[in-house]
Amino acid sequence: MTSSRPTSPARKAATTYREALRAAHREALANDPRVFLMGEDVGRYGGSYAVSLGLLKEFGPERIRDTPLSESAFVGAGIGAALGGMRPIVEVMTVNFSLLCLDQIMNVAATIRHMSGGQLSVPLVIRMATGAGRQLAAQHSHSLEGWYAHIPGLKILAPAVLEDARGMLGAALLDPDPTLIFEHASLYNMTGAIAEDAGRVPLTGAAVRREGKDVSLIAYGALLFKALAAADALQKDGIAAEVLDLRVLRPLDTESILKTVRKTGRAVVVDEGWRSGSLSAEISARLMEGAFATLKAPVERVCTVEVPIPYAKHLEDAALPQAETITAAARKVLRHV
Repeated sequence: MTSSRPTSPARKAATTYREALRAAHREALANDPRVFLMGEDVGRYGGSYAVSLGLLKEFGPERIRDTPLSESAFVGAGIGAALGGMRPIVEVMTVNFSLLCLDQIMNVAATIRHMSGGQLSVPLVIRMATGAGRQLAAQHSHSLEGWYAHIPGLKILAPAVLEDARGMLGAALLDPDPTLIFEHASLYNMTGAIAEDAGRVPLTGAAVRREGKDVSLIAYGALLFKALAAADALQKDGIAAEVLDLRVLRPLDTESILKTVRKTGRAVVVDEGWRSGSLSAEISARLMEGAFATLKAPVERVCTVEVPIPYAKHLEDAALPQAETITAAARKVLRHV
């Protein structure tokens, strides 16, 4: 898989999504003594997806901390450290496991600013893998970022392209409030080239990754690349699909969502979460509220089938949004007159 973000004239260096994340950690650790990383196997093992490989040797056990298998305990410790003036990065192996620390995230980190009348804040960054497609079965493959995007007090990020993998962490560490970064597990081996001086990126705003005039494909994370593949297929029939990368799931960039659909008049929302109560449902509602008069067809949604993610590859593939199903949804809205 290759990043398709438009290139800049700056000198570029080859990298992977994983290496971009690691470079972001290295920079943050080197530049701010308050930054430290903790989580299960982030030290000696290098992280379950090898993002922190080698950082223990560079920065030592005080900055790269292996933790017990207790998500609630080490996320709670991260909240305490953030309240004490540190800038912790907490890695949770997968979004499925984050339910074990949901109380700490939702009832503590997300609420303290409000419950203290603005006197306290929690500048905590929590990273976790999300998504399916690697035959890891139901307990390691779900996409629950839409649940977290429901919670006031949190910022929710979904880096898809290499520049965002490299630049979102540093920006998140400057945020005074808790930020959750969802890294789709299928992206860690994605290769490409980014500017050698790539740095922080804005944590607001969606990005148009492909211009078009006939239909808008709205996606995020790994599904961005399936949406781009669908746009390639549609282009062969003379259909120009615009592809919008949400990037930030909370707060949603409503204006960019409305802008692309006002331009094309048609929308397909692509979401690896389950359809019922999903992020795609929220986006569809916002389109009804803000762009109803310009819609030429009902909004289509391409989501994961409402089952636990299967292990068998053919069943997993059938459960997940694919470029073909996105293409079919786009053709359906284009047939509507």
